[in-house]
Amino acid sequence: MSRPLLSVVIPVYNEETRIARTVEEAAASVDASGAFDLDLVLVDDGSTDDTAAAARAAVARVGGRVVSQPNQGRLGARRTGLAEARGDYVLLLDSRVSVAPASLAFVGAELAAGNEVWNAHVEIEVDGNPYGRFWRVLTEAAFAEYFSSPRTTSFGPEEFDRFPKGTTCFLAPAGLLRDAFGEHRSRSYYADERNANDDTPILRRLAERRRIHISPRFRATYTPRASFDGFVRHAYHRGIVFLDGHGRRESRFFPAVAAFYPASAALVLLAARRPSAILPLAGVAAVAAGAAAARVSPDDAVAFGALAPVYAVAHGVGMWKGAALAAAKRLRPGRAA
Repeated sequence: MSRPLLSVVIPVYNEETRIARTVEEAAASVDASGAFDLDLVLVDDGSTDDTAAAARAAVARVGGRVVSQPNQGRLGARRTGLAEARGDYVLLLDSRVSVAPASLAFVGAELAAGNEVWNAHVEIEVDGNPYGRFWRVLTEAAFAEYFSSPRTTSFGPEEFDRFPKGTTCFLAPAGLLRDAFGEHRSRSYYADERNANDDTPILRRLAERRRIHISPRFRATYTPRASFDGFVRHAYHRGIVFLDGHGRRESRFFPAVAAFYPASAALVLLAARRPSAILPLAGVAAVAAGAAAARVSPDDAVAFGALAPVYAVAHGVGMWKGAALAAAKRLRPGRAA
C-alpha cells in the first residue's frame, strides 16, 4: 500500500554551519517513521553567506529541491515552500530544529485515526547556553498549564492561548495550511511581511477549523543561538511580531499589550527625569524575574534573572517599532478604508 507523501518545508536564512544537520536529520526521521514518503523543499530566503551552497549539497544527498528567492522573511519563505510542496501533508520545520526519533511514526498512526493537525512539543536545547535557559523558562512559564503536565491533548480557539504553538515544527494537511497562510496576507498589521507574525494569527484561524493536537510523543528540539547580539536581535524581533500576533482582542495577551504602551512611556519619562533610577529599576526587574523563576533550577533562575531586563528593553523597543509600522500602514496613501 502506498504511503502518504510528506512535504518537509524548511525556510532558511544564513545558517551555513547548521543547515546540513537539519536536512539530514529531517530526512532520516521521515525514513525511519515508515509512515511517509519524503518530499523535501528547502527555501533559501536570500541568505548572504554560503547557506545556499551548503543546502544544495545536503539536499543532493537525501533528495529534494532547493528554492532560492530574495529575502522575504520567514512568512514569505514558508508561503513559497507551501506553493512548491507536492505532499498530502506538510511538515513546517525551522532550520534549527530536529525532530525526535519515533515522532513521525506516532503522528502517522494518529493521521490514520483522523487526527490530522499536529503542533510539536518543542524542547529548547540548553547545553550550557544561558540564552537557551532564558527561552526555556519564558516558554514554560507562558504555557504553564501544558508544561506542568505534558500529555497528548488538543486545543481549539477557546483554549488557543493556553498552549504552546508555532510553525517551528507543525504538521497538517497541505490544503489546510495553504488556506490559512493565504488568509493571513491581508490581516497583518504591517505592510512588509518580513515583520509579520508568521504563526499565531495563522494557527488561530486554523484552530477555528480543526483542533490542533500536541503530544510529548511528537517531540522536537530547538537549538537557540548562543550570542548576546543574537539574543538581543531575537528579542527585538519578537516584540515586533508579538504586537502583530497578540494586539488583537481575541488574544488573552491583549490586555498586556494595551497596558504596555502607557506603562513603558511612564517608565521612560521617569528614567529621563531621574537617570539615577535606571540601575535600581533594572536590579528590581532582575530580582523579580529570578524570583518568578524560583521553581526552576538555580542555573535557569540565574540566567532568566540576568537576561530578563535585557529582554524587556529589546522586546519593548520592538513593540514600539511595531506600533510605528502599524501606524505607517494605516496612513499609507491609497490604503483601502
